[in-house]
Amino acid sequence: MNISTALPRVMIASENAFELTMLSASLKLHGINVVAEVKNQILAENSFRSLQPEVLIIDLMFSHIHFIQIANSFRKTNPNLGIVLLTASPDLRLLGIKEDEIPHGVQIVLKGCVGDLSIIGFAIDRSIDSLEILQDAEWVNGNDTVQEGAPAALLKEFTDIQVATLRLLAQGLSNSEIAKVRFVSEKSVEQIVARIAHHLHIAPERSRNLRVAITGEYFNWIGASKER
Repeated sequence: MNISTALPRVMIASENAFELTMLSASLKLHGINVVAEVKNQILAENSFRSLQPEVLIIDLMFSHIHFIQIANSFRKTNPNLGIVLLTASPDLRLLGIKEDEIPHGVQIVLKGCVGDLSIIGFAIDRSIDSLEILQDAEWVNGNDTVQEGAPAALLKEFTDIQVATLRLLAQGLSNSEIAKVRFVSEKSVEQIVARIAHHLHIAPERSRNLRVAITGEYFNWIGASKER
């Protein structure tokens, strides 16, 4: 696709100032009509009303993961709004989000692919075209296929229960605390954690804590450090 051709009016929303500036500058250099760059929800709402963009490029972590609320709110004003979602996580379940909860037509792009502007250009076009057929949210890589990679392929092996347990483990909950939250036995939690470790090829060793190793993988997947 030649992304220098005329494209819709685009608004970018991200709380990461560096990523926001770099993405906006790159898109503008390639002829994409970026009409607004916003760093918080209030600016996003004001800019959306005044500038009426046709496409929203938004970081999933924008406004503390209130993405779905923002998307639904903007779609009430403009049902034809194209939305491109940027995320560092190859599986949205890691953030407690099910893909069927995401508004139709949303295009999901891994941040690691953002350097290839043809992917963003493709996602912008696709976000508008998919609205005509009420298509579900989809991952794209610029070639009309699901974005694949080693982490994504690995995470496909995880059940929803395992992912939910992984999220609680990463929050620092003990096995007994996870058992209470999930209304299961502590033995069941131990077995689930063992299966998670098996999927990750992490074997118990005296030199490292199994839970710490698993948690480290989780924070790598969501694009954050444990201290964040």
